[in-house]
Amino acid sequence: MRFEMLYSKIHRATVTDANLNYVGSITIDEELMKAAKLRVGQKVDIVNINNGERFSTYVIKGEFGKREVCLNGAAARKVHVGDKIIIIAYALFDESELEGYKPIAVLVDEKNNIQKIRDTI
Repeated sequence: MRFEMLYSKIHRATVTDANLNYVGSITIDEELMKAAKLRVGQKVDIVNINNGERFSTYVIKGEFGKREVCLNGAAARKVHVGDKIIIIAYALFDESELEGYKPIAVLVDEKNNIQKIRDTI
């Protein structure tokens, strides 16, 4: 049996831009991507803390250290610059893999600087 579980998340990231005229996705600072072990093209769910919107998209790598979190394309309509979001990635695990299961939570401040990386929910 396989279980879909939280793989990693970036918690309370601040939206820095919303680009309606781009072809879909979320652009995430490369440093944040590495901390959360996200990959280019990986499917993620976005939860907007400000308005309750939940939607899925895929990851595009942003410039390292720029702290960019930009929703692109139609997703840009679901956020405003300054909104707080949670970026959530899931993975499939076999039951045997769950024994050592530890998801990653990257906690960021108001400017998307990494404050803490946890391996517990």
